[in-house]
Amino acid sequence: MSRQIVLDTETTGLEPSEGHRVIEIGCVEMVGRRLTGNNLHLYLNPERDIDEGALQVHGITREFLADKPVFSAVAEDFLRFIDGAELVIHNAAFDVGFLNHELRRLGQSKPIEQRCKILDTLQLARAKHPGQKNNLDALCRRYGIDNFNRELHGALLDAQILAEVYLIMTGGQARLSLGGQDSNSSGEASAEPVRRLAAARPALKVIRASGEELAAHEAKLGGIAKASEQGALWLQLEQGGATEH
Repeated sequence: MSRQIVLDTETTGLEPSEGHRVIEIGCVEMVGRRLTGNNLHLYLNPERDIDEGALQVHGITREFLADKPVFSAVAEDFLRFIDGAELVIHNAAFDVGFLNHELRRLGQSKPIEQRCKILDTLQLARAKHPGQKNNLDALCRRYGIDNFNRELHGALLDAQILAEVYLIMTGGQARLSLGGQDSNSSGEASAEPVRRLAAARPALKVIRASGEELAAHEAKLGGIAKASEQGALWLQLEQGGATEH
């Protein structure tokens, strides 16, 4: 089965050519379009200051990173984790450019592109939604994905969100829980067994509306009928009987 790694990074700035470094790597593993729970999350000491603009995006301070490992200390573990997988990255040129810069600093001549296939979800989104905003927040709104916890960017959180966006964009699956319903390789939801109710279960309790509640309901419908040019559909159905569809 195909192995994919949804990957995101946070950095000290925008340009590796200006000496900026990777400070966080988040990797979410999927095998056969199913989350495995085998993720990789690294904070890295950049041994340099962090641009104010970058700090406002991710909120990761140099003080927080002071006791974290440098990239060279975790490079082999990182490369071993992604080796041979397809990397799913939003705006891949940015993350891959930074990771290749880190590898070159270590004398590694083999770039990420020669180790892994690269799938850029930004390019995929632009092809599916031309002329629209296609950043991660916009895609979450478009696909109804809850990202309320994302006040600041974080590599692992963004990778988890991107995994959900990617699965919906490419097959319609929207559930990521390991025990939940997942899509198969064709993007179709896998079948779940039917859970039948027990025949001896107690009857459902029926609570009828009180006279006061019925009066409030009628008043509400009257207000809708008065405000709408077409009247209240519920009243029309009550007066004329339900119509077939």
